[in-house]
Amino acid sequence: MRAIQITEFGGPEVLREAELPDPVAGEGQLLLDVDSAGVNYADTHTVEDSYLARSSLPMVPGAEVVGRTAGGRRVVALTDNGGYAQKAVVREQLAHDVPDEVTDGQALALVVQGLTAWHLLRTSARMAPGESVVVHAAAGGTGSLAVQLAKEFGAGRVIATASTPDKRERALRLGADAAVDADPEGLTERLTAANGGRKVDIVLEMTGGPVFDASLAALAPFGRLVTYGMASRTPPTPVQAAQLMGRSRAVVGFWLMHCLGRPGMYREPMAELLAMTAEGRLRPQLGGVYGLSEAARAHAELRARRTVGKLVLDVTR
Repeated sequence: MRAIQITEFGGPEVLREAELPDPVAGEGQLLLDVDSAGVNYADTHTVEDSYLARSSLPMVPGAEVVGRTAGGRRVVALTDNGGYAQKAVVREQLAHDVPDEVTDGQALALVVQGLTAWHLLRTSARMAPGESVVVHAAAGGTGSLAVQLAKEFGAGRVIATASTPDKRERALRLGADAAVDADPEGLTERLTAANGGRKVDIVLEMTGGPVFDASLAALAPFGRLVTYGMASRTPPTPVQAAQLMGRSRAVVGFWLMHCLGRPGMYREPMAELLAMTAEGRLRPQLGGVYGLSEAARAHAELRARRTVGKLVLDVTR
């Protein structure tokens, strides 16, 4: 089968096309003929071995696929890597049937980024109706879904951040009440101003570095900052207990892998997201579609922040 394999860690340049043996499904697994594979920012960390879970070589990256079983079922599934290939083995418990009304790209947008957005709001932030929510990188895969879900779940005010006017306009079209420049300089003040001069209740943060610091400073008493990435590859200033106690603030970390296998944390929210999409209440934003051999270009553009929405590898070409 055709696949993208890495034999050394590094940037997009280490993603190379290879001809590999077909994988073999074991007990409790499904072998899929892959139609489309999703590209996530986490994949860029996996390829350079800088993610929460360590990588091993050689490796076929890719954590999510849409494909068909031997019996013809069309499913979307998380993988233990191996998604950038014509065939992939997935755990049956992590495979979800895709409604006919939902496209491959939409399904791929939901299985990592949609579930992440759902849990950021429901599980980690425990958002209550009427609360203000800041969504960083609001034009991206997770952010664009978090904006919509926050409104769907009853947020009082959704404040988006993005790096360009076009991306901020996109966030407003998705339902954000305000959109501000993501530059960390003056960010605390812009977030407060966008919330009518009041500190904010919830921040969904995946950049790290000074954006994390400015976001923490923007939290109201009993506010929650949920951190779920470090796209800048720069750690934030260490948080001291007194900083949290002094304003009754909380910092919560989130990693989707901890939801897998826990009752009610994977299949149920995934079913809700797919149903919302099929009904048109949720609009996953699709970005570039690349051929399998263009995986390196997809990674380069994602890292350079030149993309919006969900990036997809069309494995059939």
